[in-house]
Amino acid sequence: MKKIYILITILAFTAASCKKSFIDLSPNDSVSPGTFYKTESDFRQAIAAAYAPLQDLSVNDYFTSEMRSDNAHYQPYPSNRGTAYVQREAISDWVDDPTNAYTNAVYFHCYNGISRSNIVIGRLAAVNLDVNVKNDIDGQAKFLRAWNYFKLVRLFGAVPLYLKEVTNAQEAFLPRSTVDQVYTQIIADANDAIKELAPPAKFPQSGQATKGSATMLLADVYMTQKKYAEAETLLSTLPAMGYGLNAEYADAFSTTNKNSKESIFEIQFLQGTDKGTQPSNFIYQFLPRTKNTGIITTFGTTVVATDNSGTGGWNTPTQDLIDSYESGDKRLDASIGIAEGTYNTSDLFTITANKSIVNYTPADGKVGVPYIKKYLHTHITANNTNDNWPVYRYSGALLLLAEAQNEQGKSGQALTNLNTVRARAGLPASTATDQANLRAVIMHERRVELAFENQRWHDLVRTGTAIPVMTAYGAKAKTIYKFLPGNAFGINNNRLLFPIPQSERELNPDLTQNPGYF
Repeated sequence: MKKIYILITILAFTAASCKKSFIDLSPNDSVSPGTFYKTESDFRQAIAAAYAPLQDLSVNDYFTSEMRSDNAHYQPYPSNRGTAYVQREAISDWVDDPTNAYTNAVYFHCYNGISRSNIVIGRLAAVNLDVNVKNDIDGQAKFLRAWNYFKLVRLFGAVPLYLKEVTNAQEAFLPRSTVDQVYTQIIADANDAIKELAPPAKFPQSGQATKGSATMLLADVYMTQKKYAEAETLLSTLPAMGYGLNAEYADAFSTTNKNSKESIFEIQFLQGTDKGTQPSNFIYQFLPRTKNTGIITTFGTTVVATDNSGTGGWNTPTQDLIDSYESGDKRLDASIGIAEGTYNTSDLFTITANKSIVNYTPADGKVGVPYIKKYLHTHITANNTNDNWPVYRYSGALLLLAEAQNEQGKSGQALTNLNTVRARAGLPASTATDQANLRAVIMHERRVELAFENQRWHDLVRTGTAIPVMTAYGAKAKTIYKFLPGNAFGINNNRLLFPIPQSERELNPDLTQNPGYF
């Protein structure tokens, strides 16, 4: 797994987005690209660097892919109206614009990963290495390029299609390709990755992309395109690769069970302070803003406490989501906890107790603030945790397969896959057979099974339910959140896409803007 964490010299000369900095390939403190990219070791380091932007993406994508939906909101901070707070709140409130640093960061991190993948793919073709080695590295690079473009096309629509290393200014400024052109390339790359990559050799896995990762990605693409038969064929190959459900839902997120048989692809993090470690800190972002996190982030006799008032308060589970869990669903307690306490006059929270959300009632004079519990695990240093970020899990594959089958009128097969997931959650089997009813049941199941894994927004958009669901949620939110701006939740089709970053359009006059933004 440490291969994913290698810090390599080419990080210095790969760019964050498609700008003029792309052509600055030889800073003084880096190895020249003319002498690197020769050996298997060189390319292993280079492909590890192509994974690195996923870590940066994971700390921004929950704003666009989770908080944009009805699953999560934020803790208000009216006493601090700094730009960083206002811009993050704006995404959840549907009032963001092309200068928003956090939607823009998703765009830039995706292109950073694409740039590094392009370098690997292009340079690899020119060297003489063992064919199995080349296939493995090329397959990983194409998976990463495809995944990043899939994220971009769903969030931003038509985007520039960079498919080779940028070596001069002319190559750095491309117009937007059509959505169809982007999807054609995603499918081509994913198919290549499926052919070139091997299934997981063992569990736990290394953390690198596998044939299973690429298969799941392509199935996700086909579901977005409503190619249900093609998606069903792909998803049906996953069990033979060794994937399966863990015994308990919480096992999928345990830091002692990373890259398990349920993991099809997850973004790797490694706690610690040694060179090469790259810790996560999700729990500190998802707890309410407080001067002392200790009541929740202390484990046995290991006291871990910090002031997260500058980082916390985000991705707070909504009451709408909490109310959607069925009675007896074990995933509720595994996914969400309650920080109980009081707010001070500076809008900071003093935590006095850590409570279960099941049948929770606030103590007298206290407030219960829900937080995402599935990323709370033992660690010894604040803001230095070992949690990976799940991208694709086998339970999600089963539910996607159920959806594909239901859309083809195969309700019996769909129910089998749906109920496999429900059984683990401690729920009775669904008996819905009417296609429309079963469709709604599967969507609900995906919502609670994959909550806080950056799937909800994409599910709403691809199924055509984003406008009605978010219109209803927005009306409800306005009655709950009295602090919302007057123009919050202006739900319309234009805002199903985020704006192209204004900074990119200023550099590249060929870039047009999405409708509804200026």
